Amino acid sequence: MSSEEIESEELTLTISEEDSLAHKRLDTFLAENCKDLSRNFIKNLFKENLISFHEDSPIKGKLELKKLPTVGAIVTIEIPPPAPADAIAENIPLTIIYEDEHLIIVDKPAGMVVHPAPGHQSGTLVNAILYHCNDLTGVGDQKRPGIVHRLDKGTSGLMVVAKNQKTHEGLVTLFSKHDIIREYRALVMKTRLDGAGEVDAPIGRHPKERLKMSTLSRNGKRAKTYYRAIEFFESCTLVSCTLETGRTHQIRVHMGEVLKAPLLMDPLYGAPADHIKRLPKVLGAFLKNYPHPLLHALKLGFVHPITKEELLFEKEPPEIFLKSLEILRQEAK
Repeated sequence: MSSEEIESEELTLTISEEDSLAHKRLDTFLAENCKDLSRNFIKNLFKENLISFHEDSPIKGKLELKKLPTVGAIVTIEIPPPAPADAIAENIPLTIIYEDEHLIIVDKPAGMVVHPAPGHQSGTLVNAILYHCNDLTGVGDQKRPGIVHRLDKGTSGLMVVAKNQKTHEGLVTLFSKHDIIREYRALVMKTRLDGAGEVDAPIGRHPKERLKMSTLSRNGKRAKTYYRAIEFFESCTLVSCTLETGRTHQIRVHMGEVLKAPLLMDPLYGAPADHIKRLPKVLGAFLKNYPHPLLHALKLGFVHPITKEELLFEKEPPEIFLKSLEILRQEAK
């Protein structure tokens, strides 16, 4: 998610002496202290690694739902933002790559927020899906699309959205088992990037800057990115990134923080003003007021959870990305 979005709600609970006497299990403790969360929902959050020890917690042993942590342990719950039940259907143009009665694949434009949230109640992908999909039966007890994965506001490219509960559950399983192909294209501000490699570095909330994610978090979740340099230019490199996991801002953090190759024009993990100075003048002028990182979800592939058909989709980057490449290639001649 971009810095302008509220991506999730984070709850922090500390295990007290009284809690240790009242509860034997973590799930019952959480259900008691988080009245809005059902036991089943808590179980799903745990499966998706959204319940963990806080970075300041005195960690003793492995976190388990069937066992209450020791007194003093601090537990963090990250709750993804739901699409509000009263989200309004809006006639927003969608680029649809594939659609059947179970799911829809869209090419999300850079600048579009996925979920309605404070500050973004309209104009989101969810609002557009609600208008477009007349056969949407919904997820849970709400008539809302099943968002299984997210792209940052500034990231363009392919997303899959479930139309019903069964498809949503199937897609969640695919993502949790990493049985899905996700390949991205990015322009990064580094000219001597190794030809190919991988970054395996846990990602969590930045210890000091709460809008950012970081590998410096003591409570990071496993994150693995494979990268491959495709084309080198004088000021930057075109890179392919393939995700094994799907943490928030994963590519942006791994490229910028670990490889010291921040995404071109990334306002959160890079320095766009500095990027502009280092780019060829023509490209710098072209991108001067562009507010998003040059990152595009190029490929998306998986086995359809209902029909079992093998699906693989590819969508070229948007015009601003392609034009930037064209300018870089011209300058390289």
